[in-house]
Amino acid sequence: MPTKDPRVDAYIAKAPAYAKPILTRLRQVVHTAIPEIVEGTKWSSPHFDYKGIFCSMSAFKQHAMFGFWLEKALRESLSATDSRALAGLHHLESVDDLPDDKTLIRIIKAGAKLNDAGVKMVREKKPAKPMPTTPPALVAALKPNTRARATFDNASPSFKREYVDWIVDAKSDDTRQRRVETAVEWMAEGKGRNWKYEPKK
Repeated sequence: MPTKDPRVDAYIAKAPAYAKPILTRLRQVVHTAIPEIVEGTKWSSPHFDYKGIFCSMSAFKQHAMFGFWLEKALRESLSATDSRALAGLHHLESVDDLPDDKTLIRIIKAGAKLNDAGVKMVREKKPAKPMPTTPPALVAALKPNTRARATFDNASPSFKREYVDWIVDAKSDDTRQRRVETAVEWMAEGKGRNWKYEPKK
């Protein structure tokens, strides 16, 4: 007998009318494919755990979706036909959009094998943002102030970027100049752009 989480029942009950049969069937098939699945909720949506985070389903105003935590690895492990069926699970407007139960179970069991093998999600590293050009007004204002210039020169790229972006985003020349003066004043005291929000030591 599958273990049901009442929070998932409540989620389905509150879902739009079109989504109720979709979510109900997905839930049933997940339990059929993996009897030991553990229901729960994460990020306000129903989630199913199997040896770690496994799969989830969500309902929106006009479509529902079903996806896997290791979706990329799963897609690569499936046949072309099942891979297309998996992609179709991202936009479900009717229960008729779901593949047949055999296909769904095959996809779910293939996903379970990845968790059995201990496969982990590999997050792609985003390339570092290039350092924006320091505004000439800031360069000029830093020159005569040794302490502020030392703070800026020795700071991390993110520290510099916060000041540079703040100054560049000014809507008028007057505002830009005031921000330059404030930036130099704060940097002379060794402060970052958001020093007011930093935890006190």
